[in-house]
Amino acid sequence: MADIAEKQAGAGLSRLFTLRRGHNRFDIADWLTYGFLVLGLLVLFLPVLWVVLSSFKTNANLQEFPPTVLPYAMETVDVAGYDRPLTLFNVKTEDGGEKQLALIRRVGRIAQMVDPADPEAGKLQVNAAEITPVKKLHFAVENYSRLLSGKENTILRYVYNSLFITIVATIITVVMNSMAAFALSKYRFRGSNLALFGILSMLMIPATVIMVPIYLIVSKLGLVGNLWGVILPTVATPTGVFLLRQYMLTIPDELIEAARMDHASEWRIFWRIILPLSTPALAVVAIFSILSRWNDFLLPLLILNKREVYTLQLALTSFQTQYEIHYDLLLSMTTLTALPLAIVFIFLQRYITTGIASTGIK
Repeated sequence: MADIAEKQAGAGLSRLFTLRRGHNRFDIADWLTYGFLVLGLLVLFLPVLWVVLSSFKTNANLQEFPPTVLPYAMETVDVAGYDRPLTLFNVKTEDGGEKQLALIRRVGRIAQMVDPADPEAGKLQVNAAEITPVKKLHFAVENYSRLLSGKENTILRYVYNSLFITIVATIITVVMNSMAAFALSKYRFRGSNLALFGILSMLMIPATVIMVPIYLIVSKLGLVGNLWGVILPTVATPTGVFLLRQYMLTIPDELIEAARMDHASEWRIFWRIILPLSTPALAVVAIFSILSRWNDFLLPLLILNKREVYTLQLALTSFQTQYEIHYDLLLSMTTLTALPLAIVFIFLQRYITTGIASTGIK
């Protein structure tokens, strides 16, 4: 059965890439369709691929112009009589050939070099315009090792802070939003429509507008510099309440009435009937919460004023100072930061489409 399923999947995939409107030959619509798909693929994935490849480049390679797609590093060689490895360069000879020499130092337009095969021949004076560095393909994995072996393992602390905020905020968000959605979808009480209108009207207010009031409330609660100061203001989301309410409206009321006739409590109905039937919508709310909490930068920047409680997004700014930017570490940490989200999206993407489609949100 597994072989048959694998063959069918392979046949379906090959058929997907060979589908054409013109049957035996490509129609103009086929060219336009495949061209649009390829363009979309390049627009979406080229920046990601560029960041990942650049995270394996050295700082010198990143600052080269024109930039290279693959990571390269200058080749070095150990020369007798010199304490450190010298950089290799290709130098044009008088007979039109090319020779590899090691650079000792460079002063203006003059490069002082030595032949690594015959260092006893002495130093050579070469025009700097006639030398080109010898490069080799080199993946600078030391960018990641330096990042992970930083002093006091600060990267692990940033990872822990980001994970704590993301997981705790997502759990509270799912529970609170589902309870609000249950009340708004299954209970008839005076003011329910007004409450729903008030919740939805929050969608029209930009998040940056309420940053100052949020900071004042968090400050009054004494949560500035505390991870809970980032978690609590974000657990109630109007989008989550609306999405879950729309989904719970599709659950038949007869199930709830039957449970009440069996003397089930309202909490038992919510926990044992409503939540299991709302799994696709809950997954969508959880995914949205994970994405927003993990990538959140502005609110942690306001609340978390101590380095011990920095998240990964705040830690990214520490590689940029007034005088320099560590592009190699910055790009490697950006890759590490985006990796968990990519994994979550790959495994849970089907819940996004099914959940959004079932709630009627366009």
